[in-house]
Amino acid sequence: MGNSLKAVAGFVPSSKCQKYLLEDLEEMPVDKMVDLSGSQLRRLPLHICSFKELVKLYLSDNNLNHLPPELEQLQNLQILALDFNNFKALPLAVCTLKQLCILYLGNNKLCSLPLELRLLQNLKTLWIESNCLQCLPEVVCELRLLKTLHAGSNALRTLPGRLRRLQELRSIWLSGNLLAEFPAVLLDMPLLEVIDVDRNSIRFFPSLAHLPGLKLVIYDHNPCRNAPKVAKGVRRVGRWSEESPEPRKRSGAVVEITLHERPSPPPAAKPEPEAETC
Repeated sequence: MGNSLKAVAGFVPSSKCQKYLLEDLEEMPVDKMVDLSGSQLRRLPLHICSFKELVKLYLSDNNLNHLPPELEQLQNLQILALDFNNFKALPLAVCTLKQLCILYLGNNKLCSLPLELRLLQNLKTLWIESNCLQCLPEVVCELRLLKTLHAGSNALRTLPGRLRRLQELRSIWLSGNLLAEFPAVLLDMPLLEVIDVDRNSIRFFPSLAHLPGLKLVIYDHNPCRNAPKVAKGVRRVGRWSEESPEPRKRSGAVVEITLHERPSPPPAAKPEPEAETC
């Protein structure tokens, strides 16, 4: 019954309904955080925008497809979670929040990102996985402090060359895209520590041994016939990694050794990307 009432209240902009959704949250929380995840919201209660000292706002797993212009009053906001909603476009009010350092946009219906995103020059972590992106928006390459980019489960076929401008980038997660070749731009980013290209269509991997910062490369579930070469101490997760040999060559022909997908003992499970803190 409670969830049903919240679903109805989400449609109604009256102050009483908004206060019901906020569960009588009328003053700034002591921890400067508001979590309305899973509240079946269809619009953001305007009362939230009066909390001008708010630092963290979680709106995940609702039915939001727009945000009010009043959101720009939250100029101290550092973490904003809009994942698992119905956004087809990123509300421009988000791009006015210049203190944001973590932005969750995953599991929406985004086909692009606005040029105004470049205003978020303090952004360090961007999650845009599970959207409708056919190419990585060029504006991402202007987020000079970006350290972690989660862009898995889209329809990316390549990466822009301007990505090499992101000299602070340390982790890039590209699992579940349509990459037919290993993105060449990543070969020019020596400070990358984590590269995830799991579940793509890559048939050949170039050597990654020249990347001095690399610590982990995940390349499993690609139709590749070789494992990427890496420097000593770099962990590989995928077929023909440390747990199993690469194909043998006979008279110039490649003959694959018959292997199970997970030989015994099984390789370590693929690590999940972790959210960062500002």
